[in-house]
Amino acid sequence: MDKKYTVLLVEDDAFLARIYATALEAQGFRLSLASNGEDGLKLVEREKPDIIILDILLPEMDGYEFLEKIKADQGSANIPVLVLSNLGQKEDVDKAMQLGASRYLIKAHALPQHVLRNINEILNIA
Repeated sequence: MDKKYTVLLVEDDAFLARIYATALEAQGFRLSLASNGEDGLKLVEREKPDIIILDILLPEMDGYEFLEKIKADQGSANIPVLVLSNLGQKEDVDKAMQLGASRYLIKAHALPQHVLRNINEILNIA
């Protein structure tokens, strides 16, 4: 990977955040981390990440509201969002996709390498 892509990980579970952070950094990604939706929004504005990995169940602002806000803002509307959540009901997935998510992965079924593969596909990294 020639360019160092920036990934914003919005995840309130510190253990999971560490697992994904380690995997992403090992693959050469630059990582920003937010543990709630409000902090995530601030980082989107400040850092303009190349992609966002977003949990839905977050303190202060849930992932749906976060998604709605970034997709409504011209400065962040084109940033792809990969939702990574424990919510696996069809209506949860449909809602996130309607709000502009690029992909929706269920945590229980998504190993770090699966998440990395999806990021590479979304960003067209060979």
